[in-house]
Amino acid sequence: MARTRYAPDRGLTVRMTATMFFLGLVFVAFIAALIGIMTAVNASSGAIVLVALVFGGGMAIASLFYSDKIALAAAGAREVSPKEMPELHGIVDRLCALADMDKPRVAIAPTSMPNAFATGRNSKNSVLCVTQGLMGPQLNLTNEELEGVLAHELSHVAHKDVQVMTVASLLAIVAGLLVRFAFYSELFGGGRRSGNDQNALPVMLIIMAVSIVVYAVSFLLIRLLSRYRELAADRSGALLTGQPSALASALQKVSLGMNRIPTQDLRSAEPLNAFYFAPAMKLARGGRDGRGTGPSLANLFSTHPSLEKRLEQLEKIQRQLGQATPGGAPDSIR
Repeated sequence: MARTRYAPDRGLTVRMTATMFFLGLVFVAFIAALIGIMTAVNASSGAIVLVALVFGGGMAIASLFYSDKIALAAAGAREVSPKEMPELHGIVDRLCALADMDKPRVAIAPTSMPNAFATGRNSKNSVLCVTQGLMGPQLNLTNEELEGVLAHELSHVAHKDVQVMTVASLLAIVAGLLVRFAFYSELFGGGRRSGNDQNALPVMLIIMAVSIVVYAVSFLLIRLLSRYRELAADRSGALLTGQPSALASALQKVSLGMNRIPTQDLRSAEPLNAFYFAPAMKLARGGRDGRGTGPSLANLFSTHPSLEKRLEQLEKIQRQLGQATPGGAPDSIR
């Protein structure tokens, strides 16, 4: 992790490490299965696996080095100077000084959806983007609430979350490519096989089946890791500013603000959900004070924890900060 003043979270770090460990085990088992399969087939089937590995690695590297440019282009955002947005830059300057980290580029996305995201492979090559909806009078965030949102997003950069998620996604990318390559190989080449090549048909179907299972398992583990990342960013941002209640208030305002956005606009923003401060979706009904958790199956596939879980964590941090002595935070906070 980058050497910043963002507070570490040992519990979440252990859980994220365990998730990455299981992803690694799945990856090793996947590669071992592919090697075993390729020893029994012809060179053409082995070439499909090799192409998937090369393409998958290339896509992962490209997404790592160009994640900031890709995200800005997808959001239609543009960078803004301190002269254009002095208040926004002032908050970012203060937070970067508190966190002892490099200042990212600052951008604005022209959408009424209230949200923000930060991405980049490291603090020197990162960008922080807020939407016009987040800054607008309709949401009416206070400076403390806006500071909490931006502290959350900067935490992702400080903890190098883009690097973590890129490595974690490699397995799913390769498995997904193998499913497609195997499918199209059978679709367009299956009828032309003869002689010794006849055994390639069942083998390619086995590769496809194994890849589908691996993709499903890795997808669920990546979603779990993503939810851990969001909880860690909430915690780090709240402790950096010392105002968990302001971040909780901003989180409720942003989540409720989603209900005013047309469903079509939210769907168009879904590709960036993994980056956003709050997912582009309507707030589920139910729960205390409108903090509905939604269907458990939806939470399982979500990139973010439920609103209720995030608020409960922030309330716990607020209580712990209230119990801290003047000499410093209690051990559970550090």
